[in-house]
Amino acid sequence: MPVADHHSSERSDSEPTLISLPRSQSSSDGTGSAPAGFTPNPAIALVEGSGPQLTREIYELLRRRLRLAAVVLFAGFAVFFARQVFITDYRSPAEVFFLALNAVTTGILGSFVALFFSQSDRHVALWKLRTAEFFIFGAPAVYFLVITCSHTYESCSRKSFDLLEGPWLLLVFTYALFIPNSMRRAAAIIGAMSLAPVVLLLVMKASIPCVQNALDWNALIGFILMMAVAGGGSAFGVKTIGGLRREAFEARQLGQYRLTRRIGAGGMGEVYLAEHQMLKRPCVVKLIRPDKNKNPKVLARFQREVRATAKLSHWNTVEIFDYGCADDGTFYYVMEFLPGMNLGELVQRFGPLPPDRVVYLLRQACDALNEAHAAGLVHRDLKPGNIFAAQRGGIHDVVKLLDFGLVKPILDDQPLELTVEGSITGSPLYMSPEQATGDTNPDPRSDIYSLGAVGYFLLAGRPPFLAEKPLKVLLAHVNETIVPPSAHRAEIPADLDQVILRCLAKSPADRFPDALSLAEALDACHCADGWSREQAARWWRHQDPVEEAVGT
Repeated sequence: MPVADHHSSERSDSEPTLISLPRSQSSSDGTGSAPAGFTPNPAIALVEGSGPQLTREIYELLRRRLRLAAVVLFAGFAVFFARQVFITDYRSPAEVFFLALNAVTTGILGSFVALFFSQSDRHVALWKLRTAEFFIFGAPAVYFLVITCSHTYESCSRKSFDLLEGPWLLLVFTYALFIPNSMRRAAAIIGAMSLAPVVLLLVMKASIPCVQNALDWNALIGFILMMAVAGGGSAFGVKTIGGLRREAFEARQLGQYRLTRRIGAGGMGEVYLAEHQMLKRPCVVKLIRPDKNKNPKVLARFQREVRATAKLSHWNTVEIFDYGCADDGTFYYVMEFLPGMNLGELVQRFGPLPPDRVVYLLRQACDALNEAHAAGLVHRDLKPGNIFAAQRGGIHDVVKLLDFGLVKPILDDQPLELTVEGSITGSPLYMSPEQATGDTNPDPRSDIYSLGAVGYFLLAGRPPFLAEKPLKVLLAHVNETIVPPSAHRAEIPADLDQVILRCLAKSPADRFPDALSLAEALDACHCADGWSREQAARWWRHQDPVEEAVGT
């Protein structure tokens, strides 16, 4: 299903409402049973006992670390190549050969550096990464074997034998430090690197008389022990790093929910893409840290409202699966995973919506509000970012209301869309006059006003009032006359224009008394039957199938 091409950043200035994930990756990136459109990657056992979730993390880590290792080795070889260019005796075939070999090794490393950076955003198969690993470390190993052999001959001629262990230790430690691996695989590869110079020296001592005479066993045994300690220590280090990585991964679990990716942060806490460990069901977890709110009464109120919201069962209200408190006092609640995009993103990407589609979406929001109001819940923060156009059960343009009952303040130096914890509730751009003044507690008619402001935005492509400061927007809601949405788009029908204007009446008594009355007025509009499930499905199919989105 084509959906929003939007990546939710980790901001502290707004509540995230969706995150996009590439279709080529799974929803956790990985989920056990992903929604339609997801193609989970196969498990790649780079770390023993990791499981598919950590495996995918290690897969991405392998890609980044290979790139970094290639950069480090390329930089080192490039520096020594530049030095060798100036000190080489070009009359000596041997020195020219070593210069050429250095150039080839540097070129191989440079090619992989360029390749990694040119494909930084693309999916690369595991076998290609392993091939790159082979050449990135294999080419320097071959070069070091050649110079070890040459250095051994030179030591014989000087009758002053010394062993060349530095380059090999550098190669072994670089591999252990940069490349994530299972213990078995790390031991095999690091062992091969450590054994290569030892085997070379043993062969040379056994077959070349001058080496046999110059290289005494004490020096050779010392070299063997040094490489053995380096290899064993490096392999053990790989195991230790892998264990720490698994511990860090497991620490991101919250009860039965495995937090797989942070998708944003707001005034009250953080939002994570997650998965239920047993059901393998993708979900969204919102964490409210104790340090985010020092007032225990407000946090207790938040918990009560989450419990109340969890009792709502309407199709058009986001489903809350679970909630609770962690041992450190972190309050969390778990919501359903939503493919689609919020209404703010919808207008941002595609412009103002057709009137018949606006009626279709608002009508569903009214149904969700009707149940909430009947349960004594007032949303208080209706805005395009809190209304999601989702795909559920094969049906498109399914409205989902998010974030019921969050108490959030308005600060004059904050962005207009921002709502955070405090005494004034709602978003300035879509706030009712009674919310703006704070004189009375908002009732269901306050949500009617906010929903009307959302409808205005969907039709006109802009909120009812705009200003540089939130306070000016609040005053406009209280005092200024609303310009009809048809003043911005002439094709908006007059009856729908009047419905929106009645929602935005300054006095609550002049608005629709409840969500059911507003729904009936929307149904009476001439364009009410102009949009259907079939049209919604066709519209979504004709968009670019770029990414899946996750609602929060």
